[in-house]
Amino acid sequence: MPDFPDLWLMRHGETVWNRDGRLHGGLDAPLTALGKRQAGWQADLVCGCLSERFSSPQGRAIETARRVFGGQGFALDADLSEVGIGSFAGRLLDDLRREAPAAFEGPPLSWYDRCPGGEGLHALERRCRGFLERLDGPALIVTHGITLRMLRLLALGQSRERLAEGDMRQGVVYRISGGACAVLRHHEDPR
Repeated sequence: MPDFPDLWLMRHGETVWNRDGRLHGGLDAPLTALGKRQAGWQADLVCGCLSERFSSPQGRAIETARRVFGGQGFALDADLSEVGIGSFAGRLLDDLRREAPAAFEGPPLSWYDRCPGGEGLHALERRCRGFLERLDGPALIVTHGITLRMLRLLALGQSRERLAEGDMRQGVVYRISGGACAVLRHHEDPR
């Protein structure tokens, strides 16, 4: 089992593109009204938690982090950016599945290794591991869906084959401590 400090992992709030089924990668879209509420729920869930605070430097994560952390007091770290998906960025997932079905064959999420001009999961794993190894204490982290999955996987000492397991919800906090992951959910979250 890896010896990483306690983590509070948060996915950015819902964006217009999340709602529409459009892929972000390195591109950005604003939070929806629901996404802003989700960030508020996360703020409530981590209120009083005295830990280092980090965010991806991408706009949707920064907007979420500002709401979660009260506007300031967090560091931006490029290693928390979403996995690069090359020319798939900005496209509708349904369109890509129709236009490039071979890219989506195989295990769930393996298509991230077949995005034309994309980063790939091995590179994502390397940068996420580097981020975790630099931590010197507990951390609150605002990031993205696939990057959060990789951070969670590494912190729990699991193999990459398990990357697609479990959900990756917005508006919740994934609390990792002592080799276990708990999902903290706000009482207003209808799911």
